[in-house]
Amino acid sequence: MDRSAQMAAFVRTVETGGFSAAAREIGLTSSAVSKLVTRLEDRLGARLLHRTTRRLQMTAEGEAFYARARPILTAMNEAEAEVTQAGASPRGLLRLHCGSAFGMHQLAWAIPGFQARYPEVEIDIAISDQPSWSVDEGIDLAIRSGPLDESSMVARRICNMERVICAAPGYIERCGLPLTPDDLQQHNCLWITSLPALRRWPFDTEDGIRVVNVTGNVVANNAETVLQLAVAGVGITRLTDVIVGDAIRSGELVPILTDWHHVEPVPLFAMYPSGRNLSPKVRAMVDFLVEEFGNAPWRHGATTRPARA
Repeated sequence: MDRSAQMAAFVRTVETGGFSAAAREIGLTSSAVSKLVTRLEDRLGARLLHRTTRRLQMTAEGEAFYARARPILTAMNEAEAEVTQAGASPRGLLRLHCGSAFGMHQLAWAIPGFQARYPEVEIDIAISDQPSWSVDEGIDLAIRSGPLDESSMVARRICNMERVICAAPGYIERCGLPLTPDDLQQHNCLWITSLPALRRWPFDTEDGIRVVNVTGNVVANNAETVLQLAVAGVGITRLTDVIVGDAIRSGELVPILTDWHHVEPVPLFAMYPSGRNLSPKVRAMVDFLVEEFGNAPWRHGATTRPARA
C-alpha cells in the first residue's frame, strides 16, 4: 500500500479544488485519484472530504491531516530533489541581486573565475542599493550586507567587511591631519545621504564609544560617488574596506584616526528563499563566493581585480 501516493492525491485534490485538476497534475485519471483518497480515508477510519456535485470541502479531520501532510510531502520532494541534483552540473540562468559597492568593486572582477569553472551557467546581475527584493521578480540569490531581518530567507555568511576612515594625501596636505575625533569638526567630511546613520562616526574613548556627527559641504547618495570625491581630495570619508581597499593599496587614500576609530564589522551574506530546494547553480555560486571572498582579500592585498593604472 503506497501511503505517499494516497497522501499526495489528497493534498493535490485539496489544493487544486477537485479530483480532475489533481489528476492532471499527478498524471492519473480522475477516478484513480478519487480511489486513492477513499483508500486513505478507509485506512484512517475518518472522512477527510465532504463530496458534493459542486465542490469538495475538507472536514475538521481533513483540515488537521492536510496541515500535517503538506509539509511532509514538501520535505519528501525536497529530499528527492537534493539527492537527484547532488551530482548534476550547474547550468541555466542564475539571477543575482547585489548592492553597488560589492557588485562594482569585487563581484564583477570575480565572475570570469566562476564562468571558467561553470561554463554552462548564465548570469544576470541586478545592481541596486534598494534593500528589498522579491522572489516573484525571479531572483535566485541576493548578496546583502548588514543586519538581516527576513525570517523567510536562508543566509550564509560570506565574510565580514570593516569600515575605514580615510582621506586623500592631497586633502591632508591642504587641510591638515585630524589627530582626534574632535578635530573632525574642523574638516570637510563626506557621507552617503541614502544611509543617514553613516553620518554618525563612532570612536573608542576611555568612557566608552563616542559618536561624532560629521559635517561637510558635499554629499552624495551612493558609495561610488563618495569614493571618487574622497580620492579627488574633497574631504574625509568613512566607507567599508571593500570599497576603499583598492584606493588605499594604491596610495590614493590614507587611513586616518586608526587608534580612535571604533571598527564596526559589517557582515556580508549570500541569501536565498527558505523552503526552496537549493539548485546546483545557486549552490555553486554560494560556495564560490565564500571561497573567493571568505578571507576579505581586499583587506590583505589579494584581489581578483586587476591593479589600478
